[in-house]
Amino acid sequence: MLEFDVAAPAERTESFAPAQERPAPATPALGQLYARVAKHVTPAEWPLIAREVEAIERLKRERNAVVLGHNYQAPEIFNTVADIVGDSLALAREAVTVDADVIVMAGVHFMAETAKLLNPSKTVLMPDMGAGCSLADSITAADIRLLKQRYPGVPVVTYVNTSAEVKAESDYCCTSGNAVKVVRAVAKEWGVTRILMLPDEFLAQNVQKEVPELELIAWKGHCEVHERFTPQDIRDLRENHPGVVVLAHPECPPEVVAEADYAGSTAGMADYVRDEKPARVVLITECSMADNVAVNHPDIEFVRPCNLCPHMRRITLPNIRRALETMTTQVEIDPAIADRARLAVERMLAIR
Repeated sequence: MLEFDVAAPAERTESFAPAQERPAPATPALGQLYARVAKHVTPAEWPLIAREVEAIERLKRERNAVVLGHNYQAPEIFNTVADIVGDSLALAREAVTVDADVIVMAGVHFMAETAKLLNPSKTVLMPDMGAGCSLADSITAADIRLLKQRYPGVPVVTYVNTSAEVKAESDYCCTSGNAVKVVRAVAKEWGVTRILMLPDEFLAQNVQKEVPELELIAWKGHCEVHERFTPQDIRDLRENHPGVVVLAHPECPPEVVAEADYAGSTAGMADYVRDEKPARVVLITECSMADNVAVNHPDIEFVRPCNLCPHMRRITLPNIRRALETMTTQVEIDPAIADRARLAVERMLAIR
């Protein structure tokens, strides 16, 4: 598999599948909500959080708004005000069918852009425009254009963790949950055996093992959360927590994935816990994921190696409330870019 170094970034800053949609517009009693976050929020903190939740629920009704919450969101957001929760793929699919005038993205910027691409007539709000992504920042549209010049006729499959400008230069998008399916479908449709799979180097390497009949040309982009895990971390977890079942995200280095019992997207990990019901489990991914999955599995022991995503942490209940109060910041995409980027996302969504 060929690899390329990352160019200097420009000057800019998965799921419970299918996505879980919570009933609306009725808000659960605050006592019920507190029960979902009681392990993470003290009784002294709850009154302040409850006031934010009540205000957000009122504003959602007034604005005809919904909150999309990624699996990595903090429990006090994920388990209270998020109407639809899931991984990137699930949120992208659900964004197409949202019956609301306003979408608030409790996630990072590329997710808000994806929601806007699929809902051009709706208002999409980003509570903090600084909530970016190290992986998205690892590649630019200019990088893609240079690669296409070097590899004419080779299709470009781009991870959804990228900007709209990058998606616009791509032929297809993919997520960690459907990457294998997408590259196989693209290879068949295009009649090729080589595919540019960008920008996550480790995802490409892990997918390559599943598609030995293809050659995936990778880029050296990494997620700052997942790249920090090491094989020794897994060995230490097994030694310190006998019998633990290890589930790893495919954005982790291949040597980490090799030490795991299962590798899959956040949706895949949640499904594994639900279906296999391991007595003790560790999710090798952003640590809020374990907090959110654990709510529905009180009998399972979750070991938590905590690598937090600093970008996801920029989304808070107060700035979700402020976004709805002020209707800022609205995500806008140049129509010339949006049309091309939307096509790459829609092509992905058409693959089942």
